[in-house]
Amino acid sequence: MSDARLLAAEAVESHVRAFFEGHFVEAVACDLGRERREAVPDLRVLVVGPGPRSDSWAYVTAGCWAAMEKDGHGLEFVMTAHVRDQRFIDLMAMIAYYHCGGHQLDLEHSMPIGEPWVPGSTCDHLLISLPYLHGPDLERCPLPGGHARLLWALPVTAAEIEFRRREGHEALEQLFDDAEINPTDPFRASVV
Repeated sequence: MSDARLLAAEAVESHVRAFFEGHFVEAVACDLGRERREAVPDLRVLVVGPGPRSDSWAYVTAGCWAAMEKDGHGLEFVMTAHVRDQRFIDLMAMIAYYHCGGHQLDLEHSMPIGEPWVPGSTCDHLLISLPYLHGPDLERCPLPGGHARLLWALPVTAAEIEFRRREGHEALEQLFDDAEINPTDPFRASVV
């Protein structure tokens, strides 16, 4: 790992640990395999247990910024879930590879998962949104020579993605607010 990438990954991890003070935080190295390693060579997923800030688990990438930053600015991603499961670590690695491997994600983008978020769930896409569950203090991560923006990967249904394409991102978020969805419930009903 180069010095700059190491410093960036350490800064993201330090930011996440400070934000989630009082929570268990584990850094899990993710080797995407020989074919994909070059896209995100030093990927880690930070696994954050429930605690004072949240009763959910959080999974945060550390390594996307280092692979994709432009002029000191780039993205990392956070997902919240109801349990600790290797499935969510693998999903975060998939997001990182998708983003760094040629399908650059940003706010209001989406990506297909290719299968249910968890078995039996109707959520089979991820919507990239502001990290509403955690707020702007998690979203803004200062790094040496720039900053990372941590965006939320929210599991959604194909019908919700189709609605967003027709009506817009804000209209979909309004439906989420009106329905008072529990974003960590893998079996929540679609809002459309």
